[in-house]
Amino acid sequence: MKKIICTCFSTLSLLFFNSCATNPVTGKREVSLVSTDQEIAMGKQSDPEIINFFGLYKDAKLQSFITGKGKAMAAVSHRPNLAYEFKIVDSPVVNAFAVPGGYVYFTRGIMAHFNNEAEFAGVLGHEIGHVTARHSAQQQSKSMLAQIGLIGGMIAFPELGQLADAASQGVGLLFLKFGRDDERESDKLGVEYSTKIGYDAQQMAGFFNTLARQGQAQGGEEVPAFMSTHPQPEERNKTVAALAAEWKQKAGTTNLKVNRDSYLRMIDGLMYGEDPRQGFTENNVFYHPDLKFQFPVPVGWALQNTPQQVQMGPQDGSAMMMMTLGQGASLQAVAQTLVQNYKLSVVDAKSVTVNGLPAYAMVADQVPDAQQQQQQQTAPVRVLIYLIQYGGNIYNLMGVTTTANFNNYAPTFSATMQNFRQLTDTEKLRRQADHIRIKTVPTTGTLAQALRSYKMPDKRLEEISILNGMALTDQVTKGSLIKIVQK
Repeated sequence: MKKIICTCFSTLSLLFFNSCATNPVTGKREVSLVSTDQEIAMGKQSDPEIINFFGLYKDAKLQSFITGKGKAMAAVSHRPNLAYEFKIVDSPVVNAFAVPGGYVYFTRGIMAHFNNEAEFAGVLGHEIGHVTARHSAQQQSKSMLAQIGLIGGMIAFPELGQLADAASQGVGLLFLKFGRDDERESDKLGVEYSTKIGYDAQQMAGFFNTLARQGQAQGGEEVPAFMSTHPQPEERNKTVAALAAEWKQKAGTTNLKVNRDSYLRMIDGLMYGEDPRQGFTENNVFYHPDLKFQFPVPVGWALQNTPQQVQMGPQDGSAMMMMTLGQGASLQAVAQTLVQNYKLSVVDAKSVTVNGLPAYAMVADQVPDAQQQQQQQTAPVRVLIYLIQYGGNIYNLMGVTTTANFNNYAPTFSATMQNFRQLTDTEKLRRQADHIRIKTVPTTGTLAQALRSYKMPDKRLEEISILNGMALTDQVTKGSLIKIVQK
C-alpha cells in the first residue's frame, strides 16, 4: 500500500495554503489550494459577475426546466450537498459552463441547438461532473487564481487588462481550460448522471457531432469553448456509446427517455443568434438600435458585446478599445472618476464636440502601483479617452495600448471615437432578432425540402440543418417536428 505524502507550504505569491483533499469522484487524495468552503465562496462571488457580464435570459418555462433537471441530477451526483444553481444566460454563443461551488450556466445559444431532453441531460451531467470532480478548483490551483483576459490584448500585454473591468475574478473563471483527461472524466460522469435520472446517454455523442459541424461551418474560428480541448468527435462517439450501453445495463432499464417533441415545443419562440436590439456589427460598423448610436469598428479587430461594455481589439493583442457608460452627472465629473479609479496621470485634456455632441477628450498615462514599480514587469500604458454626452447618457470610449505603441494606434482610436454618432438608419433602428419556430413537416421528404416549404432561404439551409442536428438529405416524415428560424 502506498502512502500519499502531502507537503504544506506557503509563499507570498499563493492566495491559499497548499493542502491535501479527497476527490469526491475518484476517492483519491490530491493536492489542492482550494477547500470546499473556498469553492463555495468563489462561486458566490462569481455568480453576480457572470450575470452582469452576460445578462439572464428571461424565460420562466425554460428556467424551471433546467432547475428541475439540475436538482434531480445533483441529487444523484458525487456531491449532492452543494447548493447548486442552474441558470440560462443571454448569449448566442453555443456553450455551457460551470464554476466552483455548484453554479452551472447554459447559454440560450446552446438551448437552441439541443434537439431533445436527452442531449441537454448529457451536457448537464458533463458540467455537473466538472463541479463534482473539482476540475475548476484544480485549474484554479494551477493558475494561482491568475486573472484571464477576454481579448487577446490582455494576454499578450497583461498590463492592458488592468483597465478592463470585465476581466474580473469571477468572469475569469469561465476561461480556465480543462485538459483532455478532465473532459473525458466529465463525459463519463455526464453519461452516469443522465442515465441515473432516466435519459438515453447515447444522445450526448450525437450532440457533440452537431457542435463539431457548427465549428466546421464557421471555419473553425468559433468552436464552442467546451469543445476546444475535447477528444475528437469520433473518439467520443465510440467512448460515450460504450459507456451509455454499460450504464443502461447497470440501470436495468430498456426505456430510457429521449423526449424530442416535448423539448422542441418548449423552445418554440427562443431567441436565436445575436439580439440586434442590444447592438450588432455589420460592415465594420457597430449599431445599437435601442440606444440609437453607431461607431466604426477597425478592420480586422474582434468585437465582444456584453450588457456591461463593448470591447474590441486586434488579433495580436497589442491594443484594445472599450465603451462603457460613464458614471457621473457631467463630462468633467466622469473624467475625474476615471482618473481616480484607473490611477491616471493626465497628459492632455480638452472640451470638444463629436458630430455635434458635447464631448471631453483626454490622453493619460496609467500610474503603476508600488509593486509594479518594484517588479518593473509591465510596460507603461497610455490611454485615449473620449467622453460623449448623448441621449441622457455619457459614453466612455477608451483606447488602451503601451506608451511605445500609442502614436501608432492613436489614429485608429480617434477614427472610431470621432465617428460616434446618432443612428438614423430606419432599417437598422427597426432590426429585430431571429427566433426558433417549431413547425410540422407537411410531407415526407428530405429536410431540405421541408425547410424550403417554410420559405427558408437557400443560403441558410446548412445553418438550419445543423440547428436541427440533421443533414439536409436526411429523411423527415410527415407530421414530425423541425426547427426553422423566423423573426
